Amino acid sequence: MRPFALLAANAVLAAGLFSPLALQAGEPVAVPLSKSVNLEKAIDWREHTAAPVADPILFEDAVIRNEIRPVFGYQNLADDFATQGGDLQVYGMQLRWAATPRFGLMMVKGGWNEFHPGAGPDSDGLGDLGVGLKYAVIDLPEHQFILTPGVTYEFPTGDEEVYQGNGDGLWNFFVSSQKGFGDFHLQANVGIQVPNDDYWKSTILHYHLQADYYVCSHFIPFVVANGYTVVKEGGAVPLDSEGYDLVNFGSAYADGETQITVGGGFRSHLTSYLDFGFAYTKSVGKKEGFIDDRFIVDFVIKF
Repeated sequence: MRPFALLAANAVLAAGLFSPLALQAGEPVAVPLSKSVNLEKAIDWREHTAAPVADPILFEDAVIRNEIRPVFGYQNLADDFATQGGDLQVYGMQLRWAATPRFGLMMVKGGWNEFHPGAGPDSDGLGDLGVGLKYAVIDLPEHQFILTPGVTYEFPTGDEEVYQGNGDGLWNFFVSSQKGFGDFHLQANVGIQVPNDDYWKSTILHYHLQADYYVCSHFIPFVVANGYTVVKEGGAVPLDSEGYDLVNFGSAYADGETQITVGGGFRSHLTSYLDFGFAYTKSVGKKEGFIDDRFIVDFVIKF
């Protein structure tokens, strides 16, 4: 039960950072619809999209949302990685708040990690805390298009036993976009992780692409690809591969290394206040790396 207690502590900490959540929103105004209004077109196209599941830390949604999102991840490590295989389990919590229809604040990383290497002792501990903001500079509902740049900052608050808490903080500058074509949607994200101390952490370019199709509210399938390229290696550990999204080792021999994962899954709008998401991804191309394959499950509680 310890992971869940610590998740609750992270949520309280994030709530303190985002204290404006206590402000009351205005009451909605009922607007009568003309008989000529097409009810299907009156629905916001963004309500039919699938928020990213496969990389919830770096693949940030372009849409500004209000949500609490518990996340569970199970990742197998490649046999040719330094750990000789093994697995990593993550119990995470994310928060997102639409301060305005275009401006959002979020906690994208925070939780409990359990590391089970193929060779060596098991370990567990807190992950680093990542918070940030984003702003939809272009939002054209009539064209089903949104463009949202943003930035997050990762505080080194985690435990060294699970390769967190090292360095002096990590920035992630990104741009997300999404375009709808009726019930078919494309979304992309590109960004770069920049450490304050480039000895303890590597500088990593990341890029993501997802295509989803709204079959019905309970089934929105998607395919996804995530890519990570080390553009400047660190110097902290003698590895030739990085951890990319969840872990940044500061690998000393990872310059130019790239890892690509591809996969798919679905999102389901269970109710107007609750979503469920599932994703499976597998590394492709060069096998040497921190990720062999992974499963991600999340619940999105809307408010």
